[in-house]
Amino acid sequence: MPNKYIVFIRIAFGLIFLSEGIQKFLFPEIRGVGRFIELGFAYPEFTSYMVGSFEVICGILVLIGLATRFASVPLLVIMIVAITTTKISHILEDGFWVIAHAARTNFAMLFSNLFLIFSGSRTFSIDGLIGRERNSSTN
Repeated sequence: MPNKYIVFIRIAFGLIFLSEGIQKFLFPEIRGVGRFIELGFAYPEFTSYMVGSFEVICGILVLIGLATRFASVPLLVIMIVAITTTKISHILEDGFWVIAHAARTNFAMLFSNLFLIFSGSRTFSIDGLIGRERNSSTN
């Protein structure tokens, strides 16, 4: 994949996490604290606001392409916890195919996340600009 197309994955991934993080603050009863209580998290208020903050901050960083690999790591942890608490734990109850359908977005996000961790942001990003600045100053 040419470097210039990575921007599309970055934009989609960053906007989704930014949106989900904002929703934890706007709709705490269904997307934030209430959801974390429903899932049985210890300290649901703290956890919800911490996760929402990471989603907003790291989503913005990925979106603008600044420290993309670094910002993607907490989002990977969030994705793994989300999949295990909302999907995998329900396989016996709902069946594999129901969960496979429900988890399709989670898995697409998980693999987009891994792609960004391994590839970085490349072109059309602040990381790319910083890299070009460094390269031109060493020549």
